[in-house]
Amino acid sequence: MAAKGFFNGFSDVWMHQGVRTPMVDYCGALGHISPTDLGIKVAREALQRSGVKASDIGSVIAGNMAPGDFDQFLLPRHIGLYAGVPQDVPAIMAQRICGTGFELFRQAGEQLEAGVCDAALVVGTESMTRNPIAAFDHRTGFKLGAPVGFKDYMWEALKDPAAGINMIQTAENLARKYNITREEVDQFASDSFAKAVAAQQSGFHAGEIVPVVSEKFELAGYNPRGIKLSGKISEVSADTHPRISPVEVLAKLRAVHEGGVQTGGNSSALVDAAAACVVSTGSYAQAHQLKPLARVAAAAVVGVPPEIMGIGPAPAIRLLLERTGLSLEQISRFEINEAQGAQTLAVAKELGLDLARLNVHGGAIALGHPLACTGVRLTLTLARDLKQTGLRWGIASACVGGGQGMALLIENPEGH
Repeated sequence: MAAKGFFNGFSDVWMHQGVRTPMVDYCGALGHISPTDLGIKVAREALQRSGVKASDIGSVIAGNMAPGDFDQFLLPRHIGLYAGVPQDVPAIMAQRICGTGFELFRQAGEQLEAGVCDAALVVGTESMTRNPIAAFDHRTGFKLGAPVGFKDYMWEALKDPAAGINMIQTAENLARKYNITREEVDQFASDSFAKAVAAQQSGFHAGEIVPVVSEKFELAGYNPRGIKLSGKISEVSADTHPRISPVEVLAKLRAVHEGGVQTGGNSSALVDAAAACVVSTGSYAQAHQLKPLARVAAAAVVGVPPEIMGIGPAPAIRLLLERTGLSLEQISRFEINEAQGAQTLAVAKELGLDLARLNVHGGAIALGHPLACTGVRLTLTLARDLKQTGLRWGIASACVGGGQGMALLIENPEGH
């Protein structure tokens, strides 16, 4: 039986050199900065690195989950304008929770192949720190003695009211279903940290990072925006969460849920970050003598039961392979978001995936998971790795809260 979900195959969609900010721990050096300004920073840098002129961009597609300020409605438009994209070019916000970054590429691919534009700017940006403390119940005021409804937006958003459980509990369900032990999850997390540290030391991660400094973003005729680092900090240039984390240390951490396998050390880190990439048609790249980084070959999205939402990448990847005719063995690299260690291991077990091909530069447990940014970061990391290693095919994927999975197929045409 054919896998359910939907699929897009692309013949002429190319991604150029992209960039991301450092991924900085929650309440750290980027915690006071608007996600709009983080997005502007990476958008400007992606245009510069790609060699694509801002004036040639025909569509701006941005992603952001939680509002980081009162300007969120305008986030995609302001990112485009302050990045130098012409005023007559429209912008849109897209969100598919943890799959948002992939959704940006999917929508860009549809637009390019429909002839809507020749080049599109995709930007995922997220401030986990600036998730608000919010109330939805008090527009008409506060009644004497009635409960006050202010809650932590991010904490509450981790719960799925349909299933009546939180995201960590969905991973615990998978741990039980696939007989995944605490020891396996801690080992996986320790390996993720070790790989991320190695990628930092080798300079791999630095190749996709733009340092964040205090600066102004000017736009003629309009109010300036900008980034102002606090205190004595003059530059933020490296990811802050990776550190060597031996299994023995991780084993001492208390499980989030009694008797469970998930802890703060083997779940994705909370970080603030943004990432951007320019996507174009091949004819545009040829006409402007640009050498793309990789081809975006296909996208797939599926639905899965909310209570095991973390398994989503498995059927999404299967749908990609089914519709493209590729085998699992032909995919040299996988970047699967490490929402939780047990969740990622469950996906690997379901697919029969060789862990040596998975998240070779570390994953979200070590680097962090800034929701709307993550898919762009994973896709960029994957494309750069394929180029560096001379390998041909790679898949980037993530589970999605509520019960979805999304995956992108990336090709290095010069690979083997």
